[in-house]
Amino acid sequence: MTNIGIAPGTEICLHFSLSIIDGDEVDSNFGGKPASFVFGDGNLLPSVEAKLLGLKAGAKETFTLAPEDGFGQRNPANIQRFPRSQFGADMVLEEGLVISFADAARAELPGVVSEVDDDFVMVDFNHPLAGRMLNFRVEILSVSAQADTK
Repeated sequence: MTNIGIAPGTEICLHFSLSIIDGDEVDSNFGGKPASFVFGDGNLLPSVEAKLLGLKAGAKETFTLAPEDGFGQRNPANIQRFPRSQFGADMVLEEGLVISFADAARAELPGVVSEVDDDFVMVDFNHPLAGRMLNFRVEILSVSAQADTK
């Protein structure tokens, strides 16, 4: 078996961790079951896939992701103000509470309560990692040519 590099259509098995620079680890599968996917199938952000191109089994790398390469910049338009009366009177609203809303297509849209007073509730619909510099650490366990399943 040849030691091929990551390229479009290759099957990849890896361990990864995602952390905020100078902050907490957000997600990791080190010490657990590795992730497997086909390069280009949409499981990873395109900017992350671009950094993996050419890596071979055994490679260990850490990449810094700018907000534009991760979850985008924070958008002030994604913070919405709702009348307190739109929430149940018995609902305990506090900063940091995640509430599930439905968008126009009836898809689930999580929002985080960012401010509460007697009249209004501010809800932030930005991704929690938007605007953050991130570290993406990866260990490539295997790279193989994908079998043609068509």
